[in-house]
Amino acid sequence: MPSFELIAAPHTPFFANGDLALNVVAQQAAYLRDKGVHGVLIAGSTGEGSSLSGSERRDLAASWAEAADGLEVWIHVGHNSPREAAALAAHAAEIGAHGVCAAPPSWFPLGSIDRLVDTCAEIAAGAPSLPFLYYHIPVLSHVQLPMVKFAESARARIPNFRGIKYTHLDALDFQACVRDHGDAIKLYWGCDELLATGLALGAHGAVGSTYNFATPLYHRLIAAHAAGATNEVRTLQSKAAQLVELLASHNYMAAAKATMKYLGVDVGTVRCPMPPLAQGGEAKVFADLERFNLKSLLE
Repeated sequence: MPSFELIAAPHTPFFANGDLALNVVAQQAAYLRDKGVHGVLIAGSTGEGSSLSGSERRDLAASWAEAADGLEVWIHVGHNSPREAAALAAHAAEIGAHGVCAAPPSWFPLGSIDRLVDTCAEIAAGAPSLPFLYYHIPVLSHVQLPMVKFAESARARIPNFRGIKYTHLDALDFQACVRDHGDAIKLYWGCDELLATGLALGAHGAVGSTYNFATPLYHRLIAAHAAGATNEVRTLQSKAAQLVELLASHNYMAAAKATMKYLGVDVGTVRCPMPPLAQGGEAKVFADLERFNLKSLLE
């Protein structure tokens, strides 16, 4: 499936004091280019975007736009203030990003398709020349509406609406989106540990955190799916799921950032309110990755 777009959600690099370590972005970009990802989606969940100030988000976006060199750069601009989200989108257009993506405001509940589309329209209007993706992640946004109906309304009312990053396990809704809208918009699967499901349901691509450090494994999985090698798909998907489980046993996000250091790209640790690794935790993550034979899986 050569046209399948694998998009990494990079970690935001921090110094030990919690400041942005923007000098690391070029190394991250070079590493991901070498591994063959299609693009990046920055400042989302994995990028701890909600823990960054507006100026930090702009600086991070500019650093990625400068370092991209062939990678598509999608910038997550979601914010509890739709006006600030629109301003972040406008900045993304100014720096030459490929597109913008937004999760909805989560403080005040969005309980109807109409209000969700109104909100997304205000955000997307900040960068009318850029493709706009809606970030469907109910576990964090608390917006649990049928995307097949949202897509129908968004296509009619948002001129630059181009797709959905679908981080939710509702196979029937996702399948309906592919059936009814798959020829008009892009549908990106957002559950790395079940990529095989997204492939089977007809996703156009995938966006996720583990594509930072396990891209070769997923490339083999995608190729096996395209070849109809069902048993190989199952084996590779199981390995990917085991890796997620391993990292989750240590505090997933902090352990995932430690994994990048293990592979030679030090992105620091997480920022408050994310929980860091316990004392001595990095060494334990490294030891578990050795036992898991991660480096051999990535060859």
